Amino acid sequence: MKKNRDNFLNIIDRFAGRPITVWGDFILDEYIFGTTRRISREAPVLILSYEANQFVLGGAANSVRNLKSLGAVPLPVGVIGKDEAGKQILKLLKKENITTIHIRCEQTYRTPIKTRILAGEATTKKQQILRIDREESVPNARELKTDLQKSLMELRKKTEALLISDYNYGTVRRDVFDKVISAFKKDGLIVSLDSRFRLLDFPGITVCTPNEPEVETSLHTFLKNEKILHACGREILKKTEADAVLLTRGGQGMQLYERKKTPFSIPIYGTTDIVDVTGAGDSVISVFTLAVASGASYREAALLANYAGGIVVMKKGTATVTSDELKEAVTFGN
Repeated sequence: MKKNRDNFLNIIDRFAGRPITVWGDFILDEYIFGTTRRISREAPVLILSYEANQFVLGGAANSVRNLKSLGAVPLPVGVIGKDEAGKQILKLLKKENITTIHIRCEQTYRTPIKTRILAGEATTKKQQILRIDREESVPNARELKTDLQKSLMELRKKTEALLISDYNYGTVRRDVFDKVISAFKKDGLIVSLDSRFRLLDFPGITVCTPNEPEVETSLHTFLKNEKILHACGREILKKTEADAVLLTRGGQGMQLYERKKTPFSIPIYGTTDIVDVTGAGDSVISVFTLAVASGASYREAALLANYAGGIVVMKKGTATVTSDELKEAVTFGN
């Protein structure tokens, strides 16, 4: 047991300074906080007395933020609009000393914003009562795609892994992926994928971290029992051409599938009485990618990612996990 613990601690120590490229959809998460004590006379709705708001990096930018909090050096590649939300993303990245040189600003594009409204009494914990999404697709412009491809090819000489965070806004295009994937794989670099709706659209990746609904949508099935679960896990492994698939299952933990190996079941870390699942998938793929890049086996990386998921869902809002928190979980966790 001590040997396993020491091995995990050594892997986490190796996170420091590792350059990881993150290519994906950059989103601004906005939180609006208020108190509510009465119902409107105009309509059967709550009246919210505004208290404050907060901006947080979301989407691919949350994976960037997680990598930074783990001690790595994130290298973001993405697109924002020339708008206030885009400026806010750049401001938040620069505040954490994260490079923005490979983030393109598009005049005609509106940066996606997810606004969550949280309300409650002054003495109680605020609860999310509404989410408003302002969404737009990244322009499918040749010049923009050429710029993204150029950035990715340039960074492959400086990075140890490519993390793709696809929220289906169009930053990650199949034609660009097809042009860069072979170069990354030829250099022996890890390519990880977290895709909300297009899990099977990027064959040749190294690893991916889908959740159950994403697998069900991709394979047009329902994971109603263990037999179907394992069959679908192996099918995702085959269709993505990946070396490993880490299937996240919420309160049921995780399931790791590797080529020519028995499925590896990982029970949930912590409690099922979670606080907030927002951004948990970003933390999972960040730790999984970084651990593999640091020399961990897929099983070791999956176990560390499971710790990360259990830690981050106990935090409010779009949260991150730190290397110190991971070390504490490894040392004292179940």
